[in-house]
Amino acid sequence: MDRPRRFDLAIFDLDGTLADSVPDIARALGATLAEAGLPVPPLEMARGFVGDGAAKLIERALPRSEAGRDLGPLVARFLVHYGEHVADGTRLYPGIPALLDEIAARGMTAAVLTNKPAPLARALLAALHVADRFAAVVGDGDGFPRKPDPAAARALVAAHAVGDVTRAVVIGDGLPDIRQAHAVPCASIAAAWGYVPAERLRAESPTHLAESPAAVLSLL
Repeated sequence: MDRPRRFDLAIFDLDGTLADSVPDIARALGATLAEAGLPVPPLEMARGFVGDGAAKLIERALPRSEAGRDLGPLVARFLVHYGEHVADGTRLYPGIPALLDEIAARGMTAAVLTNKPAPLARALLAALHVADRFAAVVGDGDGFPRKPDPAAARALVAAHAVGDVTRAVVIGDGLPDIRQAHAVPCASIAAAWGYVPAERLRAESPTHLAESPAAVLSLL
């Protein structure tokens, strides 16, 4: 028999929520910028650039003197570099496998909604051996606007028969995740173990704030 649950659908962000992917993203970003003769930001600075897709990542990493530069070639090279090393240093956060196990045990559906390019998101989840935990993976290029637009989340709710948005919850470490949840509108759990400081997440008025994946369990 299914265990008690408050929600039927959990919509997860990927980078900074399920996995710490900054080591591989930063490595690919550095290779891209170095090829173009541009300065490479340190790892901790790159951590703050993640969450809004590849073009925004590169735009944020460029020096001010490069404002207005055509990002297309840089994005293309970044995707090549990253695609070749998508899971070299990326790891699931401690507690994520147990959280996904418990979601399944409660009879909930889990999905991933990310601003990461969709093929890279799917490749990363497969490399981390958790692709089969998710009923759907939606990323950039799958036909929806990027988060915080609510269209993709609403489509996930409709496709997975929740029927009522109050039975869905968004779990993510980014401001776009919380803003998206408000727009759906559905509940949100801000993942304070990720890349955005807890005070910035709290300022977005999430339904809940969790300090660790284990803390999410009591909120589901």
